[in-house]
Amino acid sequence: MPAFHETLFPLDIALGAAGGPERATEIVTTLTGREERNTRLAHSRRRWDAGYGVKSLAQLSAVVAFFEERRGRLYGFRWRDRLDHASAAPGAQVSPFDQALGTGDGVRTAFALTKTYGGAHAPYVRPIAKPVAGSVLVAVNGAERTEGVHFTLDATSGLVTFLAGHVPGPGQAVTAGFRFDVPVRFDTDFLEVNLTAFEAGAIPRIPVLEIRP
Repeated sequence: MPAFHETLFPLDIALGAAGGPERATEIVTTLTGREERNTRLAHSRRRWDAGYGVKSLAQLSAVVAFFEERRGRLYGFRWRDRLDHASAAPGAQVSPFDQALGTGDGVRTAFALTKTYGGAHAPYVRPIAKPVAGSVLVAVNGAERTEGVHFTLDATSGLVTFLAGHVPGPGQAVTAGFRFDVPVRFDTDFLEVNLTAFEAGAIPRIPVLEIRP
């Protein structure tokens, strides 16, 4: 990913932000009144307003410093989504059996981390490119594997690579559990700060947008 800093936006502020996933759906109504619906993007794109998480002048100052170091929209960074930051269900402990990554064939060594949403009708498989280092648990055919012994993890891309002698055999299921961040950037080059309004309770707008690695 070009122009990306592997640093986390201030966590105390991010956890108070408002936002979520956005889709791009095109809808055309035919002469019969029926709708034709199509999506232009294979993946959803999340956006947040970090201003809701700013509760003090110290936090506001921290955001300004973070914004300046990122040069506004120029450099991407890591963002922690309070609602969705783990492979397991909210409140559940991460396990190496949370998410299916694929099936071994005795040759394939690399498996990309993903998280699947739904399952009954049209499950959505989301690429996970920014796992939290040290949080990734992996299993092959139900047996947990050890990082550094059986596999390596690239925490900047979400790629699990099995080492020689430990490549999953034909038909062996590869699963994983993990915590993760979202790659994002600021969605503005102008951070408007009005201290008079802030002291009166007004929330500054700090737009943050998910980007693709």
